[in-house]
Amino acid sequence: MFTELLKAFIVGGIICAIGQVLIDYTKLTPARILTGFVVAGVILSAIGLYKPLADFAGAGASVPLTGFGHILAEGVRKAVDKDGFLGVFTGGLTASAAGITTALLAGLGASLAFKQKDKA
Repeated sequence: MFTELLKAFIVGGIICAIGQVLIDYTKLTPARILTGFVVAGVILSAIGLYKPLADFAGAGASVPLTGFGHILAEGVRKAVDKDGFLGVFTGGLTASAAGITTALLAGLGASLAFKQKDKA
């Protein structure tokens, strides 16, 4: 149990540290960095490197945005195997539906729970 937590902490920390270095030492906007992490997850998954990392680190690799890219890529791969070309359009959303729905509901809950403050 402790070793699993340690592996998740170390791998997740390294991924977050890479993001922090990009924020501190490049002129990339946070939106571009976040998008880059998702794309990196897709690419690493496509070449077969991300699944072993996710198996090794668990939540340390599946929770960051690179993990979202991995889920998208795996969903598309499975849907293409099952449905052919149509899977390119349906697989990513099917695989990530639970995470997307949770994020949307959390955003809705936060918008209902907290009142927007006027900046003026």
